Amino acid sequence: MKAVVADMDIMGQTLREGLPALGLELSEDCQKTLCAFGEAVVKQNEVMNLTAITEPSAVAKLHLLDSLTVLTAADLRGKRVIDVGCGAGFPGVPVAIACPEAQVTLLDSLGKRVKWLETILPQLGVTARCVTARAEEAVSQCRESYDFALSRAVARLNILLELTAPYVKVGGAVLAMKGAAAREELEEAKSAIKKLGLKIEEVKDFSVDGATHSVIVLRKVSPTPNAYPRRYAKIKQSPL
Repeated sequence: MKAVVADMDIMGQTLREGLPALGLELSEDCQKTLCAFGEAVVKQNEVMNLTAITEPSAVAKLHLLDSLTVLTAADLRGKRVIDVGCGAGFPGVPVAIACPEAQVTLLDSLGKRVKWLETILPQLGVTARCVTARAEEAVSQCRESYDFALSRAVARLNILLELTAPYVKVGGAVLAMKGAAAREELEEAKSAIKKLGLKIEEVKDFSVDGATHSVIVLRKVSPTPNAYPRRYAKIKQSPL
């Protein structure tokens, strides 16, 4: 029990020390909930493959603070937000915790992960809709109905955008979280950006644990043609 408390203390201190660099102020309760979720991910990871990152300070930096960078790229309050390919819940769950005014949907194709999220989030007092489905299939029920689509560590940008852009209404945006190769992927995705009705608005860079992470903001300027998204095998085989 003492080890768990110590881990939570380390995670909490690292989170607290990292927030000013993002220009974010979060209540103590909010920070505690973020750390409780981080700890829950590490605990569940013992029986389910959720993350390779389990050391408390690394969880705070590479999962919690990294996820919160999207809040510096857009005002999500009162907006419909979908995390496409949420995995263990990043960035969608930290966003839902830090910005409870956002209406967050967590989408992932792996039912076990989604079922765990459906169990743990109410225990932490976190509100989010959890959906088990493939991104290219679920969009038929909610095409162009979200203000923002978020995604982290799902696919290269030219593939990712075909999976996310169809969810976003005109005037909304895709917020794609990327690492050091962000600009290389942007260059590679020029054709996809144009075909999907998007426009590059901004690339925000952050230093996360000594490495450069970026949030690419792509504004939806026109409807995505109904031909997209294609089947995933086709997207992967022949990216836009």
